[in-house]
Amino acid sequence: MKLFWTETAKQDLLAIQRYIAADNPNAAKKWIERLRALARNTLHSPLAGRKVPEFSRDDIRERIEGNYRIVYQVFEDHIVIVTVFEGHALFPLENVDDSNG
Repeated sequence: MKLFWTETAKQDLLAIQRYIAADNPNAAKKWIERLRALARNTLHSPLAGRKVPEFSRDDIRERIEGNYRIVYQVFEDHIVIVTVFEGHALFPLENVDDSNG
């Protein structure tokens, strides 16, 4: 099982880091590492994350860390981190691959 990040998810992390770093650069580094570590942990138990409420699909899951949602899509041999965003924001639906569900 391999882990991939969409360009959107990578940009999400950069935006989160910049936002937190404006007040506390050290906290920003720690938060980003926490989010990356949680994403990596999905490889061990891909279906452990809850189903994303905006979908009724088994392959679209999420893990929550603090106020952030890490949304990922489970495929047979890999996981794709689709997006990372603050929980109160609207889900960016255009980022999900419909070919698996």
